Amino acid sequence: MASVLKMEMEFNDIPSIKAKTLRINLNPDIYGTFAEIGAGQETARHFFRAGGASGTIAKAMSAYDKDFSDAIYGLEEDGRYVTQSRLTKMLSHEMGLMEERISKDKHPNKLFFAYANTVTTIDFAKQYKGHGWVGIRFQLTPHQKQYNEIILHIRFKQNEARLQQETLGVLGVNLIYGAFYAHHKPKSLLKYLYDHLDKDLLEIDMINFSGPDFKLVDNRLMSLQLIKNDMTDAVMFDPSGVNLLPAAVLYKKNIMAIRGSFRPVTLVNEDMFQKSLDMFLHESTVDPNNTIVLFEITLSNLKVSGEIDERDFLDRAELLCALGHTVLISKFQEYYKLVEYFNEYTKARIGLSMGVNNLVAIFDEKYYRHLSGGILEAFGKLFFKDLKVYLYPMIDEETGELITSNNMNVHPRMRELFKFFKYNGKVVDIIDYDPEILNIFSRDVLQKIKNNESGWEKMLPEVVAEQINEKQLFRDLEGREIPDLN
Repeated sequence: MASVLKMEMEFNDIPSIKAKTLRINLNPDIYGTFAEIGAGQETARHFFRAGGASGTIAKAMSAYDKDFSDAIYGLEEDGRYVTQSRLTKMLSHEMGLMEERISKDKHPNKLFFAYANTVTTIDFAKQYKGHGWVGIRFQLTPHQKQYNEIILHIRFKQNEARLQQETLGVLGVNLIYGAFYAHHKPKSLLKYLYDHLDKDLLEIDMINFSGPDFKLVDNRLMSLQLIKNDMTDAVMFDPSGVNLLPAAVLYKKNIMAIRGSFRPVTLVNEDMFQKSLDMFLHESTVDPNNTIVLFEITLSNLKVSGEIDERDFLDRAELLCALGHTVLISKFQEYYKLVEYFNEYTKARIGLSMGVNNLVAIFDEKYYRHLSGGILEAFGKLFFKDLKVYLYPMIDEETGELITSNNMNVHPRMRELFKFFKYNGKVVDIIDYDPEILNIFSRDVLQKIKNNESGWEKMLPEVVAEQINEKQLFRDLEGREIPDLN
């Protein structure tokens, strides 16, 4: 078949918003409620306008008044309304009413759902673009006791409230349609959320799947898909593998971040983390009770052979989670972009823990040729705020020399610039490192694991070595395939 015709078929395969709503409306079993707060009732509107809405909509409501909202859904401890907690309460309340008021004896084939959103659109001053929480709780079989759930967080990028409302309506339709007709392929469902929406209209920066029909879904992998699909710049998950909203976690926090490939986590990584964190927490401007520690992996570090190996990614995630760390996956290859991202959410002290090689790379001009201000523009963004780099030494593999900030090989043109930051306390050496482990390199450990050699266990934290052996991580063995979620 001619390629032009093939492309035309792919284009035509995307159902219109009206077609999606009409298909749901004409399904005699799909039945539920809509609860929308903050941006009109745009999702419900699409279903009403498509025709046949009485077969789908049990109730549509919008409790705009805060007192009404509190009376229906309860009070929030923090007094906020655009939160995941509020969304969850909305879904629980509305689904409870469905169960209470719609008899399964009378309607044995009904598939219940509750769709909800709580959002704030752009303000009149156009200082805050707006954001919100969107979710659906639903059944796929009539007598399913445990419901499935999809919850996501969005950020609007448009500069007009009306346009944001329209965008939210389309997204809501896509979510409901995807829940019922694309639940068996969650990766595709993510992409379908942008049907009839441009990526520059809306950012999805968090999503979680739960329920019996998503038991094979690893939400960490779904986070990765958000970045791969250019839906967001960074995602975060906690030690239990649950996706987190970066904005909520980072808000007004002191941030300590360590970047690496963590393939696998070695004693060097652990020592670098512990020693830099100790130094960070002793800073006069750092509140230990208001500090978040992040292990950050860039998208480029996940590309083993040009493409992202999802199995390899999950192996690294397993180890970091086993150590109890919060993980950030980002698109920021350059450090200044990472710091710029942090500065969107906090003005408190930021610490970066890194090895000598990484700091040398930071002072390489070739990474900043795309900037009109070159390296000076990048460093203005990197060091402008309350930031400090904690530098871990390394052993030169050829000479055996210990490399620190005092003798690291910076290009002659950059030496005075480096001295400026060092003398102003922006770069500090980690002094109390463990000299016995400096000859450990993750690439050597990984090769030993793959070759089934012995002795690599002593190069890793005990829990990491145990996890690798127990779960056979970083080994190309049968039976470790990732379920097909496409």
